[in-house]
Amino acid sequence: MIVLWYGWAGAVELPRPIKIVIEGHKIPLSAYSLYVREVGRQEPVLAVNPEIPLNPASVIKIVPTLAALELLGPAYRWKTEVYTPGSIKGGVLQGDILFKGYGDPYLVTEEFRKILEELRRRGIREITGDLLIDHSYFNVPFEHPGAFDNEPYRTYNVLPNAFLVNLKAVYFHFYPAANGRNVQVHAEPDLAGLKIDNRLRLRKRYCGGFQRGIAVSVPDGNKADEVIFSGRFPTGCRHYILSRSVLTHETYAFGAFKTIWQQLGGSIAGQVQAAVAPTTDKPFLVWHSKPLSDVIKLINKFSNNVMSRQLLLTLGAELQEQPGTTEKGIQVIYDHLVQLGLDTQSLKIDNGAGLSRETRASSKLLADILEYAWTIPYRPEFISSLSITGVDGTAKNRLKYKAASGYAHIKTGTIDDVSAIAGYVHARSGREYIVSGMLNRKQAHKGHGKELMNALVTWVYNL
Repeated sequence: MIVLWYGWAGAVELPRPIKIVIEGHKIPLSAYSLYVREVGRQEPVLAVNPEIPLNPASVIKIVPTLAALELLGPAYRWKTEVYTPGSIKGGVLQGDILFKGYGDPYLVTEEFRKILEELRRRGIREITGDLLIDHSYFNVPFEHPGAFDNEPYRTYNVLPNAFLVNLKAVYFHFYPAANGRNVQVHAEPDLAGLKIDNRLRLRKRYCGGFQRGIAVSVPDGNKADEVIFSGRFPTGCRHYILSRSVLTHETYAFGAFKTIWQQLGGSIAGQVQAAVAPTTDKPFLVWHSKPLSDVIKLINKFSNNVMSRQLLLTLGAELQEQPGTTEKGIQVIYDHLVQLGLDTQSLKIDNGAGLSRETRASSKLLADILEYAWTIPYRPEFISSLSITGVDGTAKNRLKYKAASGYAHIKTGTIDDVSAIAGYVHARSGREYIVSGMLNRKQAHKGHGKELMNALVTWVYNL
């Protein structure tokens, strides 16, 4: 059923700024859904197809992040346990060292280094055995990382893992060499075991073009332990950064461990293996992550896919049973929304990140969820996790230098043929409005989807 638009006094003409975009791009009525209502009021100011399920892309991230805030609490912290099954004498650990992960989404290089620095302070210098990794806290079935768009080495496609180090991402830095012919390539972080085959050459040209002329290939997809760079890099680029996901979860963790450990003056003789932590021994060290309130800012403001998936798995493990699975996490969210009295018929979460063709929600449900979020004690933490138009996150360049810049906290969503937003607008009248909008149409991500969502926010700001 298609529901047209409403105003304070019943059916009205579609607002002019929105109508201009709709008619200018010949957008059919069935392709979009728009919903606006003032906070605390039941009747919408605008409702176009409010009950029709559409793909919200990354806007769906507001659902697991809000559920986690309520069910786990803003001070929730993930832990990482370290076991030393062997004996430690004179700074030498005779045997293996074992890490058990509990799904920390933000175990970035800086945090990982802090763990290893603490191990050094506790007297370990040399490890005669292997690095063992226990990632059994999550049960993640095999999934090809390129299943969504055939881009398996893009960082947005990284798969979740209970021991996820640095989001399994590498930032490659490119600089013109002084000889005028070659290109310098540096990996950040510097991972032991990662091979770089640099075939790049310079050419005299301004700094521009797709990936600045750099072609990337990974010859061994199973191990992904070598990256080949080829092409012609413009001399006009003094510095360029390209991110990719390489190695397996285990070999990435080992590469980071070995490099940092050696920088700290340590050594490890063995390699990396999967293992299970002992249930009878106490951990040698327990490390705790940043609090959940900090993590959801990274998820929502910057739309981090793998962090959102880690959060969904954590909900399943913590609130149902271990190991955490996507299905358990989804069930936790559905149960929570039903308990709140929300109608979930239009909702399909899939993986919790929105990187999916199957995810669905209605604009009214998204608005109802945002309405509820306005009433909870953790409202400031939730709203501050959303990006601010013209200021930060994925909305940094939206409505920049326009009147509505800085007056909307929104979650954006964009994948091929999908453009969406949901959030809050502080109108110039002083009133607070909830806004949600989705466009599902071929080429929606190319520009006119963003144009429609900007028109919606601008119109609401002027109410």
